[in-house]
Amino acid sequence: MRSENRFEALAVPGVRQLKPYVPGKPIEELERELGISDSIKLASNENPLGPGPRARAALAVAMANVGLYPDGSGHDLRSRLARRHGVELDQVTLGNGSNDVLVLLAQAFLAAGIEAVYSEYAFAVYPIAVQACGARARVAAARPADDCQPLGHDPSALLAAIGPKTRLLFLANPNNPTGTWLDETALDALLRAVPPEVIVVLDEAYHEYSAGLGVPDGTRWLARYPNLVVTRTFSKAFGLAGLRVGYALSHRDLADLLNRVRQPFNVSVPALAAAAAALDDREHLETTVGLNRAGIGQLRDGLARLGIRAPASAGNFVLADLRRPSAAAHDALLRQGVIARPVGNYGLPHHLRISAGTAAQNERLLAAMDAALSATR
Repeated sequence: MRSENRFEALAVPGVRQLKPYVPGKPIEELERELGISDSIKLASNENPLGPGPRARAALAVAMANVGLYPDGSGHDLRSRLARRHGVELDQVTLGNGSNDVLVLLAQAFLAAGIEAVYSEYAFAVYPIAVQACGARARVAAARPADDCQPLGHDPSALLAAIGPKTRLLFLANPNNPTGTWLDETALDALLRAVPPEVIVVLDEAYHEYSAGLGVPDGTRWLARYPNLVVTRTFSKAFGLAGLRVGYALSHRDLADLLNRVRQPFNVSVPALAAAAAALDDREHLETTVGLNRAGIGQLRDGLARLGIRAPASAGNFVLADLRRPSAAAHDALLRQGVIARPVGNYGLPHHLRISAGTAAQNERLLAAMDAALSATR
């Protein structure tokens, strides 16, 4: 057992109270611990296909330049993103993954005595970023479990949580880990009702998966709402999770402030090259989205046959409600070489988040879940 941290009293109060973010268990760690092989990971919402051929080719070329610092402004990638989204170059901020941009927003606008709002069951990085800055979180109650968007964002509750000290409103659409979303009418009404001095951080990490399902593209409101920041990532549908590259689109004045706290060279040479190439690989993106839609259906149907409810999801994962503590089933899955994601840290101790994989991976998960449930009854 680890002894008390001798330096804890020196840390700022917000950091002293933090618990580190716990990622999905790596395959290597599981196999080392249990002495097994041929494991699969369906825990971290990664693209089972990985990068597309254009990104892979760009990576091979970029390796010749890793001895040099990257372009600190990321001009080429930012230019491509600006053209794609119909904004100006100075409205684009690059991050070391979109997590980095979320932290930059907290650093730029939060401090002790200031508040941020987000929904219950929202992405775990929001409370970490808020607390590390010493700010106060105001957590809005989520929709009930029997709602048409179970455990999803409640716009009325979010608006009610905003007070005179609120600077940021974090809103993931679709949301991780619930897979729920706000439609165009609900999102537009929420954006219109938020006070202009409150910055709305619209986290669209799963946009490429959700765009064909009626989930709106937040970038269409950038010109209307100067207090809106839209964040995106290359970690999900583009298959570049290990390279860590994301971005924000915002009013140029907000982007200017983010760039004051952004670390120099925060996106690497390979990441800049691969992301730029991935933007042009529409075939790989379409294949990825098609595989995911089929995988979500496969998982939901298979889990239903096992008596497990997994509501509709606009992400690349499902939230499975085991209706009992999930720890035993999760451990049984691990022993079969299948890694899912327990979400007790989100306040959902009866649930597992399961990423959609290939058809074969999904079938293996379902078979392992059947065995896990039988073994833990």
